[in-house]
Amino acid sequence: MNAERFRQLLTASAPFTSVYFEDSHDTEDAATKLELTWRKISEDLARQGVGKQIIGDVERAVMDLRPPVGKSGRAVIACPDGVLLNEHLQAPTATTVRVSQLPYLIPVFEHGVEYPDYVLAEVDQTGADITVHTGGTLRMETVDGGGYPVHKAAGAETPGYGDPQPHAQEAARKNVRAVAARVAELAEGPELVFVVGEVQARSALLEAMPKRIAGLTTELAIGARHSGHDPSEVQDAIEAECLRRQLAGIQAAVERFTAESGRGSGLAAQGLPAICAGLSQGAVETLILGDIGDATVVADAGLTVTAANPDMLSDYGAAPAHTLRADEALPWGAIAIGADVVTAEVAVDPADGVAAVLRYPQPAAPA
Repeated sequence: MNAERFRQLLTASAPFTSVYFEDSHDTEDAATKLELTWRKISEDLARQGVGKQIIGDVERAVMDLRPPVGKSGRAVIACPDGVLLNEHLQAPTATTVRVSQLPYLIPVFEHGVEYPDYVLAEVDQTGADITVHTGGTLRMETVDGGGYPVHKAAGAETPGYGDPQPHAQEAARKNVRAVAARVAELAEGPELVFVVGEVQARSALLEAMPKRIAGLTTELAIGARHSGHDPSEVQDAIEAECLRRQLAGIQAAVERFTAESGRGSGLAAQGLPAICAGLSQGAVETLILGDIGDATVVADAGLTVTAANPDMLSDYGAAPAHTLRADEALPWGAIAIGADVVTAEVAVDPADGVAAVLRYPQPAAPA
């Protein structure tokens, strides 16, 4: 998962309140269960010394988010500035309540759905309805190619007027070219393009697109434009593709770690000493998290240098100021340097439960 969307956490004020719980809505008493769950969470927050204002902020986040459909988990991250993250997770999660110097994010990396920026075009022969998803916001517009008519008129073979079919076909092609041009403009930033429509319309649009944009495009066989299909069908299909890409990214990271380890390239690392060093030096490209357990690390006052123990930190010329849970500090370090983060407890079993693919070989961690 790309850690970029968590970068706003880096400037938030500590301490962080991290709350996870099952938020499934697949029974008639789901609302009652949510209230009981919140009651236990709020009591736990109070026992851990969280102030009334933050508890109130978290309660509103818990209660006001639109309920999911079926099985789900929930993640809420808050700080004295307010709620920083409030989202559904793919799978139910055990109730976890932490108040600490850093946010606890591993369940989000493990069960969250990553939504890259994308363009959705619902196309037919007359134009398209386009939705642009950037930075968590949606913007919609309609493209009308202006090429009319696009259907051969019945009984129009009147002598002197010629066959209208070529004109209709050219009008349709004009409309498709206009849609393709606009999609290409809008897709300069987004990572994905989705196309909905009849097979002929989808195929024509793909042919008219620049090759680079066509390469980003996934066709969704949902139905024709203006056919009355449920918008949730489109959203479900987009989520499924995002999840597929996410799982493929995890697999690719694991395969590359395994390959680099095997060839001894210096681009694979594992164990707390090596990973802390890689994060502190900005060398980590992808952080791979397994079972870290309750391991801790130490960090300097500015949380810029992290090490497996105080002696190693001193070797980097820093004085230990914080003892942190590794399952909080390592993702935080990855976010700070713009590294990707994946969880792969089953696929790999690295030393200390943590590994990484590196951007460049690094010197051995201090012993």
